[in-house]
Amino acid sequence: MKYWLVAVSAFAITSLTSCSNSKDEQRELIANQGANALYKEAKQDLDVGNFTGAAQLLSSIDSRFPFGELSHQVQLDLIYAYYKSGNTDQTLATIDRFVRLNPNHSDVDYAMYMRGLTNMERDSNLFQDLFNVDRSDRDPSSSREAFEDFRRLVEQYPESKYSDDAKQRMVSIKNRLAKYEIAVAKFYMRRQAWVAAANRGRYVLEYYADTTLTQPALEIMVESYDQLGLEELKNNALKTLKLNYPESVYIRN
Repeated sequence: MKYWLVAVSAFAITSLTSCSNSKDEQRELIANQGANALYKEAKQDLDVGNFTGAAQLLSSIDSRFPFGELSHQVQLDLIYAYYKSGNTDQTLATIDRFVRLNPNHSDVDYAMYMRGLTNMERDSNLFQDLFNVDRSDRDPSSSREAFEDFRRLVEQYPESKYSDDAKQRMVSIKNRLAKYEIAVAKFYMRRQAWVAAANRGRYVLEYYADTTLTQPALEIMVESYDQLGLEELKNNALKTLKLNYPESVYIRN
């Protein structure tokens, strides 16, 4: 048994050393390649979905050949590789650097579009999506950033091939933001903070009137103004609710 353990240990050490040497040799081989050869490998990684490996190679090209003929394309591919590998911080940093250094580049609209997608990704939660958990009350700051990213894209590049999709995503984001306001308003209602609740409902009507959250916003206003004894404001909200949502329980009551 003693000799067997020694043999196994020796084999493990040899294997680890071999792996280490292999990795070192691979790194050295990659380091000695030119920009075109490295870029070819990075594109192959992108094609097969090895986004982390592609990002490492593209980052190496970007740092070693910052002014090469491939530099712009490398940075654009690096944005995509970081995004697909889930590295949102690096994605945003690379986008901001690209836009800052190349404000007139023909693909700035793509960079701006990817910024919006990345901020949307920061606001998503895989666990919540898988189990259909409603967390509309979570901080929507990244969604606000995404909305601004898409808004700038649509305003500055209305003819961009990404503009139509950006507009659709803005609609989705507005619903997300309106849901957050409603969630906060209900939180205030549970604590009988009626003024704060009414203000949140009114905010939805003022800024997100084209979303699906106008009915609950009006209902919150009716309830809050009723609790505050503000009959005129309550009746105004009630009239609007009756005109647009006659099926509301507040109308039937």
